[in-house]
Amino acid sequence: MKPSASIPSATYRLQFSRDTTFDDAVTLLPYLDVLGVGALYASPLLESGAGSNHGYDVVDPTRVSAERGGEEGRRQLVTAVRERGLGFVLDIVPNHVGVDVARANPWWWDVLALGQGSEHAATFDIDWAAGPILLPILDANEEKALSELAVDGGELQYYEHAFPLAPGTGDGTAQEVHERQHYRLVSWKRGAAELTYRRFFDVSTLAAVRVEIPEIFEKTHREVLRWVDAGDVDGIRVDHPDGLSDPGAYMRRLRAAIGPDRWLLVEKILGVGEELPTSWPVDGTSGYEALREVGGVFVDPHGAGLLTQLAAEHTGGKQSLHAAEYDARREVAATILSAEVARIAALVPGAEERVRDAVAELLCGFPVYRSYLPEGRASLDTAVAVARTHRPDLADVLAVIHAAMLADPAGELATRVQQTSGMVMAKGVEDTAFYRWNRMVALNEVGGDPSRFGVSPAEFHSALAARVASWPSTMTTLSTHDAKRSEDVRARLAVLAEVPGEWAELLPRWAARHPLPDRSLELLAWQNLIGAWPISVDRMASYLGKASKEAKLVTSHVGAVEEVDESVAAWPAAVLGDEKLVREIEAFVERIAGPGRANSLGQKLLQIAGPGVPDVYQGTELFEYSLVDPDNRRPVDWAVRRDLLTRLDEGFLPDVDASGAAKLLVTAAALRL
Repeated sequence: MKPSASIPSATYRLQFSRDTTFDDAVTLLPYLDVLGVGALYASPLLESGAGSNHGYDVVDPTRVSAERGGEEGRRQLVTAVRERGLGFVLDIVPNHVGVDVARANPWWWDVLALGQGSEHAATFDIDWAAGPILLPILDANEEKALSELAVDGGELQYYEHAFPLAPGTGDGTAQEVHERQHYRLVSWKRGAAELTYRRFFDVSTLAAVRVEIPEIFEKTHREVLRWVDAGDVDGIRVDHPDGLSDPGAYMRRLRAAIGPDRWLLVEKILGVGEELPTSWPVDGTSGYEALREVGGVFVDPHGAGLLTQLAAEHTGGKQSLHAAEYDARREVAATILSAEVARIAALVPGAEERVRDAVAELLCGFPVYRSYLPEGRASLDTAVAVARTHRPDLADVLAVIHAAMLADPAGELATRVQQTSGMVMAKGVEDTAFYRWNRMVALNEVGGDPSRFGVSPAEFHSALAARVASWPSTMTTLSTHDAKRSEDVRARLAVLAEVPGEWAELLPRWAARHPLPDRSLELLAWQNLIGAWPISVDRMASYLGKASKEAKLVTSHVGAVEEVDESVAAWPAAVLGDEKLVREIEAFVERIAGPGRANSLGQKLLQIAGPGVPDVYQGTELFEYSLVDPDNRRPVDWAVRRDLLTRLDEGFLPDVDASGAAKLLVTAAALRL
């Protein structure tokens, strides 16, 4: 489409929370203005869960977040932004709302109280035919947990959780009252298989919203569109469009609401070679494909052989990434997303077990996150073919599903398959396989393809030419709040491809000195340790605990193994307390740190100077060695950045060292072009 008129030269992503408020942002604007950005790019600003450090758990889309500064603070921020001549870009979350604390979400509370009689019943994607709404919040011992229910103040209570009572149902024991409600409290373990409402991925505290219904679109977007109509918002980034029933129709409705001149982006994760649907009236994506291509340029393909050999020898296996991804996708479809599979299977005639297996196989066969029928039929055809290869005995059921989806591409079956395929891809690949297949974790990034060892100059220029031709106003990025590692961690780890022999000598020796319960986890741990070095025990322990559970090989979030978790938790302190080993680690990090900084500077320059609108994630104008959230949402030292920028503008020419001043120089100089 024709580029929108309000496209900024560059954006600066700021994560708002109760610790980074609208008032705080006002004080940052002079610095951002001098830095050279064209717009402030804000995380979601609607009322979210108490203490939320991200804002993607909106509990009331009709008002701005009080913790972040309220309506008065928002207006003051917009005024300050305009006085600086900057733009304002807003992240919105149409797919889901937060329901962790039922009372905090007035629409959810009303539905729990009144069931289908609630005026908000159609807001949520609830399977009413399945019976009461299942809320998986009880302990594993469900019988014991139910005995601990209480009724107090006209509410049903389970420890800190409170739920409304349907009118006239408050008499009798707490257990009797519970049985009369439009919901049922069940063990948290039952959520994966029995949940009766659509959610964001496997997060039961984020309930999906049916924005495909015009009235629900209007009420969920009313406040944001009020800001747009007032001229407060110049651009919008749409979170997780692949969860929507019809992303294209949603984009057309949103475009009509905001007008043709505002910048409109989607958080669409594109595979290598995949194109954004040209029928969507948007300006581009949030930039993960640019992250993949820019980062790949700095990976030396000559290191692939030795690093592949190291990974195979260390783990004792030679499984391909494709096989690892399939196994992980099939696993999540059978476990944490089995409720979604079951809901789709209920729409298909046939024996229940065979239909469920066919649906799961189909979901695991998509080569990209999802198709958008009738566009993208090739992806569906591929998924069916892959599923038949794995389970030829299910060919008849797969044929029925395939034909039904093509016959009615807007029907419930096609819609739910497409919504769910992206969930299986994200949870199976990014959040599972990318924690298992660890040849070179610099490549294990959102939108990445770890089997593609580096990007040639020819491939890179071809990607840039395609961007100029098709999406010249798309966003480009190197770090985000969702990234597995910051751009500088990846830049440093890319150097391993230049010294694979040294790494292949060090890693086995270090791993033997401080083993972990799983060999692939060792590959992951040591790479992240040197990538984020220096790193505290607490930070590394937090990361490794999350990583081991995401991998789901020896422990998991839903199947924790105590002795494994204890071993993983003790590892960082043991490693960092080993003085001799720490000296070796420091020596090796010093060996790769310089080339890593060179990579950081190079990729930052390529990002900013290349086509598209570059985004700078908060704090990354200096060298920033962060791992996956919550590590990448730590407080930023703004004073250091202000002082360094002032010195640079006074003529200071920095060394390329740990201070990060050189990166700030490159960033500011490129942004000001």
